[in-house]
Amino acid sequence: MKGLWSEFKAFALGGNMLDLALGFIIGTAFAGLVDSLAGDVIMQFVAAIFGQPDFSALAFTLNGSEIRYGAFLTVVVNFLLLAAVLFGLVQLLKRAGLGNFKAQGSQECPYCKEFVAIDATKCKFCTADIEPGVADDESPLIATETRVAD
Repeated sequence: MKGLWSEFKAFALGGNMLDLALGFIIGTAFAGLVDSLAGDVIMQFVAAIFGQPDFSALAFTLNGSEIRYGAFLTVVVNFLLLAAVLFGLVQLLKRAGLGNFKAQGSQECPYCKEFVAIDATKCKFCTADIEPGVADDESPLIATETRVAD
């Protein structure tokens, strides 16, 4: 039982778990901030333009059922505003040089077959010049830790 407690303590207090917990807490607080920006500031501009703070009053009746398409439009507008604010913030952080915005993933060096970062231009193992890969789902250069036969 003591060994199980030690393992759990190492897991719960390990660096990755604490990083995840802190990221979640900061993310939750940040989501409230961005939600307030979208709802209390930007949607008020929408209200000034369209005459109402949201579209939830828009609805029609079909065979006795009320279809509230306005509520859906409000959620869509809020999502688009949130996405635009987050995109702008990430672009601002990139320009300011803050944060870690490195490409994720790895590619296999065509010469020594070791895995290097996806955006590497030189293999750290054999020092060969390599073409950096593209970090997307379509790229054949992205590899996992299991080697794929040619």
